[in-house]
Amino acid sequence: MSTASLLLGHSTAELYTDTPTRRVPGHAANPRRLGAHLVGDGIDVAVHASRATRVDLCLVDVAADGSLSERRYRLRGPVSGVWHGHLPGVRAGQRYGFRVHGRWDPASGLLHNPAKLLLDPYARALAGSVELVPAIHAHVVGEDLSPADGPWLPDPSDSAPFVAHAVVVDDAFDGAVPPPRVPWSETVLYEAHVRGLTMRLPEVPPELRGTYAGVAHPATIAHLKRLGVTTVELLPIHANFPEPFLTAKGLTNYWGYNTLAFFAPEPTYATRAAQEAGPAAILAEVKGMVSLLHAAGLEVVLDVVYNHTCEGGEGGPSLSLRGLDNTGYYLHDGTTPARLVDVTGCGNSLDFRRTRVVQLALDSLRYWAGEVGVDGFRFDLAVTLGRNGAEFTPHHPFLVAMATDPVLSATKLISEPWDLGPGGWRTGQFPAPMADWNDRFRNTVRTFWLADPAAAAKGHTGHDLRDLATRLSGSADLFGSGEVPGGRGPYASVNFVTAHDGFTLADLVSYEHKHNEANLEGNRDGTDDNRSWNHGMEGPLPADSPAAEILPLRRRSMRNLIGTLLVSAGTPMLTAGDEIGRSQAGSNNPYCQDNEISWIGWDREGWHGDLLRTVSSLLTLRSEHPVLRPGRFASGRPATEDDVLPDLSWFGATGEAMTAQAWHDPHGRVLQMLRSGRPLEDSDALVVLNGSLDQQTVTLPTGRGADYELVWDSAWERPAGPMHAETEPLGMVASPGEAVQLESLSMRIYLAG
Repeated sequence: MSTASLLLGHSTAELYTDTPTRRVPGHAANPRRLGAHLVGDGIDVAVHASRATRVDLCLVDVAADGSLSERRYRLRGPVSGVWHGHLPGVRAGQRYGFRVHGRWDPASGLLHNPAKLLLDPYARALAGSVELVPAIHAHVVGEDLSPADGPWLPDPSDSAPFVAHAVVVDDAFDGAVPPPRVPWSETVLYEAHVRGLTMRLPEVPPELRGTYAGVAHPATIAHLKRLGVTTVELLPIHANFPEPFLTAKGLTNYWGYNTLAFFAPEPTYATRAAQEAGPAAILAEVKGMVSLLHAAGLEVVLDVVYNHTCEGGEGGPSLSLRGLDNTGYYLHDGTTPARLVDVTGCGNSLDFRRTRVVQLALDSLRYWAGEVGVDGFRFDLAVTLGRNGAEFTPHHPFLVAMATDPVLSATKLISEPWDLGPGGWRTGQFPAPMADWNDRFRNTVRTFWLADPAAAAKGHTGHDLRDLATRLSGSADLFGSGEVPGGRGPYASVNFVTAHDGFTLADLVSYEHKHNEANLEGNRDGTDDNRSWNHGMEGPLPADSPAAEILPLRRRSMRNLIGTLLVSAGTPMLTAGDEIGRSQAGSNNPYCQDNEISWIGWDREGWHGDLLRTVSSLLTLRSEHPVLRPGRFASGRPATEDDVLPDLSWFGATGEAMTAQAWHDPHGRVLQMLRSGRPLEDSDALVVLNGSLDQQTVTLPTGRGADYELVWDSAWERPAGPMHAETEPLGMVASPGEAVQLESLSMRIYLAG
């Protein structure tokens, strides 16, 4: 499909005509409050455009036949780069935008073009959508959207019919429910996509599936509560615009990591009824979703993208920031001609050396936390937000501002601690009170349970046990240092085995190679570092397949991965659908698949239901026993409240303490972790892991001298335990020093005392 065939709704664009404009009659009461706000008899408006010579506020009116007309008013200013004014007679529901006059000098990065109607960066609601046509570009482009030969010339086409319009909104909402304020010690994150979570959930009415209202439907909430998670982390819901190369292929940016507006919710995730009722109804549906989840005791964390925008690289459209102040918002290299610096891999990077960029991000965060009521944020490519140009610093003004802000510091702040720029991997280096996604945990756990056994099956040697023990005990090597003695503590490590980016849990144990053909990129996209294992046969297997004997092994591997996640010190994150074994057909990069590849299938019969019960049982066990979620890094010595056991001890298969030689032995595949529960007024917890391909005889350590009760074994298909446990209850109890048999590639959890 050619790009030219995508020109929607209009074959040609009208030329922009500059008309005399009246100056807006009044001053904004507070020019520092950016955006459009209802004040008295009208609205106060303020927008930052530091290099402009004139900024027009354009009120957009839509006739019955869909045609547009404008009423333009020249804003006052600039005051420290801000243009502002008060306009009486404007009420909620009014569409508006800005036209910016100024110097056209692409070599200097200046792309002012009043023919382009620009979206207010502070717009809290949108009407209409962006159409991929030449007219949305500040410079002249061809029908294929590539720049014309020669110097860039300003495009005279009026973009107003082809872009989204900001809408004045009334922020009043009388249904807010106070947040549950789940402490980090009890937090279990559940990463989900608004559409993908409920598009196929049969208990949700069809008209609510794939919407904000669907996320808060009683059936969805019932599943989340039964599962035992506490905090729903939603993939981006900021309004977005797909990359042109995806649109040209008939695809879309399903994940939404291509932000158009940092304050406005994505309209297409609202119910049809809300969309037809208008932007205010869409915003109300989002606030209602948050309130209903709060009422159920669930928190809401938003995945937010402040590192780049949908305006792309050089040659991209001029929709908002590019036309307002291109060099003031985007990171440039300082050369002539001006070139964007791209540390995100998305074409542009916001320049967090700039005061207005920091203000934009902080104001957006405060709005979503204060007005919408969300409980926290996960920052995509967060290293970009802490860069002073090329260099990252944990003391960046933006990070310090969040850490000290009275509103934001009380929310959950989670970093994706990397980007694609120089020195871009920064796991463990963000400041308190932030938590970081711990990719080292993901890689280590996958390696122990999947990559190493896969290598062993081919006669190769894997890794020793040192890194696994470090991850199980909270990753003190990453989170144990910083400005405060002891570092940020284990909860700052967001532990995960899967996320939206990569294989699902079921695909990790079913595929050794990515299968991203549906993305139409020749299967070149997506990582090749999956650390997965298909257990001998690639892809799905029917139950009557000659290779079906590996299916129980795959299911056990899934239980091993989840079990390890939930007994490790740190904050666990589950990916929606993993609890029922959903598959993406081997895709590890379904960012552009708004279809059954990405949507949860909600099969809860057979082994899918058994897995759901297992995960729920493990989460209940973790909730009931603080010994499974320690809040401090272990010292290896007895705590003050315990004169017998160290807070954390390690043992090998013989029940003897691990020696230096054992820690460095790549052939060692059995590890026992004993945590003292006495300081927490809890039982002691013994976790036994057998990562070998063979059944192992394991001697349990002496511990405190009390018997060990087996509460979970990953060899069990369901959490009730093996059938013999009902008739042989003593099989669930083992004495200190007793030898027990662990199935190959399995783990156990014992409680004692």
